[in-house]
Amino acid sequence: MRKMTIALALAAAASMAACKKTGEGEYEVQKPVIGTTTDTVHTPSVEVGTDTHTVTTPKVEVKKDSAKIVTPNVRVKKP
Repeated sequence: MRKMTIALALAAAASMAACKKTGEGEYEVQKPVIGTTTDTVHTPSVEVGTDTHTVTTPKVEVKKDSAKIVTPNVRVKKP
């Protein structure tokens, strides 16, 4: 795991060495073709904000049902 992290860090450092910032959100990148060509890459702008939403939750009510339960009543008469 450590070796992979180091390898990724070195790859990122090597790729950034070929870039040069030319303005706000602009980078000049040299591509290795036969010789080199230089392109200007425009990075996207990001706007961050917050939105307020109202969430309505349902109200759940539990009714206690007091139904009458009929149980059999058994009476045994001795002879």
